[in-house]
Amino acid sequence: MLSKTATMLLGLINQKPVNAYEIIKELNYMNVKWWFNIADSTVYATIKTLEKRDFISGTIEKEGNMPDKTIYTITAKGKTELLSTLKRSILKFDYDTNIFSITAFFIDYIEPKERKKLLEQRLTILKQYLAGIEKQDTPKWATEVKPFHVANLKRMIDIVNAEISGTQRLLSVCEVLNRKLYP
Repeated sequence: MLSKTATMLLGLINQKPVNAYEIIKELNYMNVKWWFNIADSTVYATIKTLEKRDFISGTIEKEGNMPDKTIYTITAKGKTELLSTLKRSILKFDYDTNIFSITAFFIDYIEPKERKKLLEQRLTILKQYLAGIEKQDTPKWATEVKPFHVANLKRMIDIVNAEISGTQRLLSVCEVLNRKLYP
């Protein structure tokens, strides 16, 4: 499974061939730094790692008097790994919600019917997770633990509810798009 940074960069490279500077500009345009800050140096290091793992390939281009730049494209191996990571990320819940946020950016890379099925499975997983957490949230338990434990449990419930809401929103988009594709 790819790291969060590798998933983000590979997803961007999958959209169109780009160089490292264009990736940095795109990350800034997307305001990624406000929820998942990727340093410029990390972009360059991750690109090198993706290239070593044969997930991307670079071609050097020269434009007039400008310095050489390397344009990166995703390889078949990279596409396979990206899709695999996206699919696994949909079915995995983590309180670090960044991986699912990154997955949501590139969820349209997954075939429509499979995407809908995966999101439905995620919704089921999240609801089961919520039910499990809520079993712990009893008046008796609340009197036996520190108030910060109770507050943290409530925070965890809030996060899962937010993930449920976000997943339902993505499913709604899937249903609208599926009606257009499969009338």
